[in-house]
Amino acid sequence: MSQENLLQVKPRQVPPLDPNFRPAVLGNRAFLAAVKKSGKGVPLVLGLERGDGALSVYKTQVFDTSVPEASANLLYAERLAKFLLWQKGGCKFIVGGPREIGEHLKKAYAPGGSRAFDAEIMARIYEKPFSVEVTSADKVPAEKDKAMPKGKNLDGCRIGFDAGASDRKVAAVIDGKAVYSEEVIWHPKEQRDPQYHYDHIMAAFKAAADHMPRVDAIGVSSAGVYVNNRTMVASLFRAIPPDLFEKRIKNLFLDLQKAWGGVPLEVCNDGDVTALAGAMNLNAGAVLGIAMGSSEAAGYVTREGYLTEWLNELAFAPVDYNPKAAVDEWSGDYGCGVQYFSQVGAIRLAEAAGLPLDAKLTPAEKLKAIQAALSAGDERAKKIFQSIGCYLGYALAHYAEFYDISHVLLLGRVTSGDGGNIVVERTQSILKDEFPELFARMQIHIPEEESERRVGQAVAAASLPKI
Repeated sequence: MSQENLLQVKPRQVPPLDPNFRPAVLGNRAFLAAVKKSGKGVPLVLGLERGDGALSVYKTQVFDTSVPEASANLLYAERLAKFLLWQKGGCKFIVGGPREIGEHLKKAYAPGGSRAFDAEIMARIYEKPFSVEVTSADKVPAEKDKAMPKGKNLDGCRIGFDAGASDRKVAAVIDGKAVYSEEVIWHPKEQRDPQYHYDHIMAAFKAAADHMPRVDAIGVSSAGVYVNNRTMVASLFRAIPPDLFEKRIKNLFLDLQKAWGGVPLEVCNDGDVTALAGAMNLNAGAVLGIAMGSSEAAGYVTREGYLTEWLNELAFAPVDYNPKAAVDEWSGDYGCGVQYFSQVGAIRLAEAAGLPLDAKLTPAEKLKAIQAALSAGDERAKKIFQSIGCYLGYALAHYAEFYDISHVLLLGRVTSGDGGNIVVERTQSILKDEFPELFARMQIHIPEEESERRVGQAVAAASLPKI
């Protein structure tokens, strides 16, 4: 059996608008079952080293290179490594196992390789060249990972800011209660002048401050990767030229903090804030948060109630092993989360459904048109959300291979209105049908009130800094 066929497994419940969807979780399970059946399995250990000395380790099995089925090893290892990289983050892969796998990954992550984009982004995040070390399975060092207590601070007068790609939200929070909130349309991805971003964020801060006697702390939720409140990579600033990014954007929030007298300020990835909002609302841990907006933002709170120092950038993580799956226009890779759990994915499915959308509309406006069609009873629109639900059911089973999950919180404009209910219904149907053990222990939550969906993330962001 070819590596392509072994890893491509047709699901029992097929997305109505995507008959060629091949879930990553089923491909991985089929591969590992075949390895076990062969009796020729050997260890593969993938270590991911981050800039702070932390090391995440993942252990699995692959075919011994002496058997014909070993041709499947490279694809399995490459897709697995890609997932782990965007889940955990790292500046160095330590690949312990069959040497040909290590050499394959080394070539893929080299300049000009198939995963050069990923290596370049990681180099920017950790400010050092990305590298791949090839060794034996027993030579990969022991795991050294950590989580951090962050958030859930509700004392005092706080500003919570949520930077979305289509709108920005801010809340004034006094002792944990939102006394004011606003939502303003903006277009950050198109702006080449950093002053645009500075002025908009400052205006939001001032709007919230006007409704409190003072400002004790500021918390920020934003798409992208932030290290010590510095912007390392963020799609919101993609139009900013590299020199201006270094001069004005990397320290943008530090500059804003200075402008506000140095009050405690904390910036966190919007996916992590989504998970934090869920953990606070549920008073629970082991929470995976997924915000389906302009992209897929994900975050995770451990069973102990801590945020991790992982990237959790699941927009770049593979969920579909169909080699002809939709391609992410930024990374150039196929089958990654952004094309399945965002307004990008909904618009793609609208085309497959034959639902016409005005090309002049923005992506957010196109999503609203899809939702309006759903409200009007258009079956084509219903199939869009049923398909997203199918994707999510299999993706959650895949995510559960890498996260300890008891609760899933869904946010973002794709989950608004009846569409969100259809997504959850189909997701639960798939978990019950194909993954009953997960269905029994994993609860899916979606805020009932539209205002709660919009403001909850800003309030959670406000809780990030300690006073």
